[in-house]
Amino acid sequence: MTSSTDYTLSDATRARFDREVAKYPYDLRQSAVMACLAIVQQEEGFVSRAAEDAIAAHLGMPAIAVYEVTTFYNMYNQRPVGKFKLNVCANLPCQLRDGQKALDHLCSKLGIEQGGTTADGLFTVQKSECLGACADSPVMLVNDRQMCSFMSNDRLDQLVDTLRAEAAKG
Repeated sequence: MTSSTDYTLSDATRARFDREVAKYPYDLRQSAVMACLAIVQQEEGFVSRAAEDAIAAHLGMPAIAVYEVTTFYNMYNQRPVGKFKLNVCANLPCQLRDGQKALDHLCSKLGIEQGGTTADGLFTVQKSECLGACADSPVMLVNDRQMCSFMSNDRLDQLVDTLRAEAAKG
């Protein structure tokens, strides 16, 4: 991983960026910013300020415009996170159906505070804004990809145990 002060685009990363940029007219190349952020996160595990600066330079846009995208969407990690990032929806509809209780249960079970990462680096638990599945609440996303619905305390415990076992397998 790179530090927040040191980031150089590799030739492979630059090529991946260019494939995304090619999808847009030249004067709209900034439209590839989300794809470029996703590429960096996939490669590094998070998006540092230095990486945001490199993306801005590559796309010919002000760095603040990249920062605005990174900070608006919770799918971009601005610091290292655990192997499993657990985003629990705690927006009002989900709170009414125990979303906050699910978040609190996960934090208690893992011995961390909201936004924290376990000492072993396996889990980061974050509060999330609406995940668009209010009827399935409490809901959560694992690593910004896998939606989990109806997450009772028992189901949360099972999920954590399954993910721990998966990590132990290597």
